[in-house]
Amino acid sequence: MREISTTESSSNYNNLEEMSVYDILSSMNNEDLGVAKCVQENLHSIESLVNLTFVNLKKGGRVFYLGAGTSGRLGILDASECPPTFGVSHELFIGLIAGGDKAIRKAVEFAEDDPNLGWKDLLSYNINQSDTVIGLAASGKTPYVVGALKEAQKNNISTGCITCNKNSLLSKYSDVSIEIVVGPEFISGSTRLKSGTAQKMVLNMLSTSLMIKLGKVIDNKMVDMALSNKKLVNRGAKIISEKINVSEKKALELLKKYGSVRQVLDKKKYE
Repeated sequence: MREISTTESSSNYNNLEEMSVYDILSSMNNEDLGVAKCVQENLHSIESLVNLTFVNLKKGGRVFYLGAGTSGRLGILDASECPPTFGVSHELFIGLIAGGDKAIRKAVEFAEDDPNLGWKDLLSYNINQSDTVIGLAASGKTPYVVGALKEAQKNNISTGCITCNKNSLLSKYSDVSIEIVVGPEFISGSTRLKSGTAQKMVLNMLSTSLMIKLGKVIDNKMVDMALSNKKLVNRGAKIISEKINVSEKKALELLKKYGSVRQVLDKKKYE
């Protein structure tokens, strides 16, 4: 049986320009309802990639997300949110996009078509065998990503992918393949829709579970988060208040004294 293609199949809807706004929204929402189910069907594959990546992180490795367009931007988003949320180095999760940082806001024409560029970008970070390279491509055939994973495997570097088509070229060069087949997009081929949602969900699961396993969460609290604004300082104080049963005023005093939620909790543990 031929697998449903996410990126090439025609939309299940016609004459979108003739729809009412409500019908557009309702139809899009109906399409989105199936995305979580598609992700659920791939939990074992996601688990395998988490376990592989965790082993490498424990060896001092890093995680590289590599993609083009929407996929690349989603990788950069997930990587950039790990340091403030979990207090890790900006060098632990690294997002790379075809065309470089300027492609985050504006598409760089034909950058994704160069099969050598992705590996060149990885080499600039001194990629090594403790690292994990995760390719992001809804189609599973983006040359920038495929070429990078192919070279990574040649150099005995762990690889994984998140794609939205089955048995893609990208999967061929991945130690662990996560294939979230969400089916035709609301607008034919617009993978910023369901495919992007699916990739974002998987990235959330991947990085969050890794941070939990690395001890960056106690109970369900972000104890290593960066206290970079008043909201986060107050959130940190509330965590301390709840964990050691003191007033939020006292918790805030302790937080200012010791500088982080974890430091306060560790200090109280040994008192």
